[in-house]
Amino acid sequence: MAHPIWTDWYFGWGWVLWFGFLMLIFSGVGSWGYTYNVHQKYAGGLTKDALDILNERYARGDIARDEYSQLKADISRT
Repeated sequence: MAHPIWTDWYFGWGWVLWFGFLMLIFSGVGSWGYTYNVHQKYAGGLTKDALDILNERYARGDIARDEYSQLKADISRT
């Protein structure tokens, strides 16, 4: 009498199906992890605060120091 666990699934081609299934799971998790990591890395640069924009404008020379100080004080109050 054969043991019910040791069927053709283990000695035949069933192990190939399980190996393929595990590879699909690992590749899916890896793909999700990679895209999540990339999204977290580049999503932070898409949103800027008003103070960040003001600092960039001042660094480029678009606004003078007096105007920068006044705008910075206005932003800090809100």
